[in-house]
Amino acid sequence: MQSGVRACALPGLGMSCRGFLNWVQNLSCRSFGFIHGNTSRWNRNETCNPPQTQENPRVLITGPFVYADVLDYKHLRELIVNNHITWLVHYSALLSAVGEANVALARKINITGLHNVLDLALENCLRLFVPSTIGAFGPSSPRDPVPDLCVQRPRTIYGVSKVHGELMGEYLHHKYGLDFRCLRYPGVISFNTHPGGGTTDYAVQIFHDALSKGHHECYLRPDTRLPMMHISDCHRATIEFMQAPECQLSLRTYNIAAMSFTPEEVAQEIRKHLPHLKVTYNPDAVRQTIADSWPVRFDDTNARRDWGWAPAFGLEELVSDMLHSIPEKCSPVS
Repeated sequence: MQSGVRACALPGLGMSCRGFLNWVQNLSCRSFGFIHGNTSRWNRNETCNPPQTQENPRVLITGPFVYADVLDYKHLRELIVNNHITWLVHYSALLSAVGEANVALARKINITGLHNVLDLALENCLRLFVPSTIGAFGPSSPRDPVPDLCVQRPRTIYGVSKVHGELMGEYLHHKYGLDFRCLRYPGVISFNTHPGGGTTDYAVQIFHDALSKGHHECYLRPDTRLPMMHISDCHRATIEFMQAPECQLSLRTYNIAAMSFTPEEVAQEIRKHLPHLKVTYNPDAVRQTIADSWPVRFDDTNARRDWGWAPAFGLEELVSDMLHSIPEKCSPVS
């Protein structure tokens, strides 16, 4: 691992954090001074005053490797202090479908782990990034498009924990000055990581199936439209957002958008390259119910205006890149 970058945690998001680690490793990293104390700031009146210079941060990322448990507060604090961390990127989480299968574990990782990270960021005046999700919205939210600020009311433990994180981070920002930043990710599509338990995972698996066997069985209906994003756009949005001057930010949590498609639409685009792809549909009750409660499009007007967000990949570019990038290619069955 390159100098200046430290990663730890219980595995969670996977496809987003591994690639993000590569992006961070390309930053010129060196040590910065930062403030730390021996007690929590929660019951103190002073505010957090992070270092002004953030061009070459030292970053701790939770999620990519099993070096430390996010529930182990003491060990995480030692990592932050000993490595002079200035940015904390918290990716550890159980995703939507997996979380519903193990609510107790999801509550521990997604909420207790978050509280540890919030306390550490506040105590050490770190710039903190915590991703949120399309799953932070629920059936009472506007669906097409969903704005940054609206009724949320998710119906999964994953979504509930993400709304909790959004609100806690915003609270600590306004009360103590914590530099909390959050992006609501759509479904993230990556060529180098297999599905990890999310409701949008079909949009990754379909490429592997198309190349390996020429057939994909989809657990959602063919007309289920959801927001999606190429992993490269996800990484770039996160880096650009973290580097944006705080004075440009009108919100602490932003939607980011790239495209929105259905299983049938992505299958049709894949068939332009692999005409013999066959897709059958066998909707899974749990995942279909989750997908039906989510928005079909993100309104990311504020992110575009405040810090210049713009995606590079549409559906055509995403499909072409995925089919040319997946390493374990096999001849599809006709």
